[in-house]
Amino acid sequence: MSENTHISHLVEHLFRHEAGKMVSVLTRIFGPGNLELAEDVVQDTLIEAMHQWAYKGLPDNPSQWLIKVAKNKALNILKHEKHKRIYAESLQRISEVDWTTEDLSDNFFSEQHILDDQLRMIFTCCHPAISTDSQIALALRTLCGFSTQEIANAFLTSEENIHKRLVRARQKIRDDKIPFEVPIGKELIKRLGTVLETIYLLFNEGYSASKGEALIRYELCEEAMRLGEIIRLHPLMDEQPEVYALLALMQLNASRFQSRIDEDGQLVTMADQNRALWDRDLIAKGMANLERSKANHRVSMYCILAMISAYHCSAPHFEATDWQGILSMYDNLAVINRSPLVLLNRTIALSKVNGPEIALKELERLHNIPALQTYYLFYSTAAEFLMESGDFEKARENLKTAIEYTDIPSEKEFLHKRLNQCQKNIF
Repeated sequence: MSENTHISHLVEHLFRHEAGKMVSVLTRIFGPGNLELAEDVVQDTLIEAMHQWAYKGLPDNPSQWLIKVAKNKALNILKHEKHKRIYAESLQRISEVDWTTEDLSDNFFSEQHILDDQLRMIFTCCHPAISTDSQIALALRTLCGFSTQEIANAFLTSEENIHKRLVRARQKIRDDKIPFEVPIGKELIKRLGTVLETIYLLFNEGYSASKGEALIRYELCEEAMRLGEIIRLHPLMDEQPEVYALLALMQLNASRFQSRIDEDGQLVTMADQNRALWDRDLIAKGMANLERSKANHRVSMYCILAMISAYHCSAPHFEATDWQGILSMYDNLAVINRSPLVLLNRTIALSKVNGPEIALKELERLHNIPALQTYYLFYSTAAEFLMESGDFEKARENLKTAIEYTDIPSEKEFLHKRLNQCQKNIF
């Protein structure tokens, strides 16, 4: 790997971990109505990092370097003559701070202030005046460093559509003068659902990447769990079981990461995973959060999904998996969330309990759902059921279709291997 390539990868990694922090702090400085300006400053900072580090080498502390440069860029904007009136309020807030000293870092960029500002940013993005889809898109963009394309993939829509949502959301913040603050009382609970959905979407994009070479994008999952912890630390969250349920779900799923991919970067099915590689400490944390989520008997979608993951994590080996318990959980989940993916995953548990033929009949009923008609996992799942039933001809056709509908190289390779195994039973 060349030095420039290494620098590029490092900046991309830092973008994931630092961009949301810097945008949050700069939004407090500039005001939420100037959110796009805060994003632009951070983007300029990262571009400067790529250029300078390529020629001068890496600084001792890259994260602190980014913060310092972003801080200076913000100062230059605030003090520019043509901006003084626009940002008069911001200048007044920081007038007692000497921007040439390290005091600024203590007052605006300290660890606690960054944490507080990220929490403010989460709830600002999820203000009820903004449409739900725009709320999530904005939070993924500002807090998590998602590109427009990545958000489009998460929503199964076009980049142009996402761009319009982001423009509308920023405009709404300006027009309605939405405050940069964490709500209290009922208003806090009102916005919590969208906040959790945003974190859940982020984790899912990392857990099963919709694009790129890597099947798992660990940094996205880590970022989702980090945001979940920020929410959990708020004093009022002790009474919100959904927060603990979502954390449990992410921790239990993340505990199996090291066994999901082999040394060649290829997918390993649950049946073939080496359970000795599972992170038992993370499982213990997930189980503890799951128990806490059940405290007031208010069961959420996240709680049910976490319980399904807990069944997998508690089984000493694949054959010992309690599929009846998992199927029961999916039955409960389907009552409150009949999404295509939930119904598709339910058929897998159904096949383990009642056999592949029954599961195939259920799949036939799902085929009319538009979202599943071009979803590769629908066809690969059907292929698995067909192979179990001995119908290798139909299984082969479904595997070919599945291969056509995925662009992820590791998924394609896994499906090609299954196709070869299938064809050996035909010829």
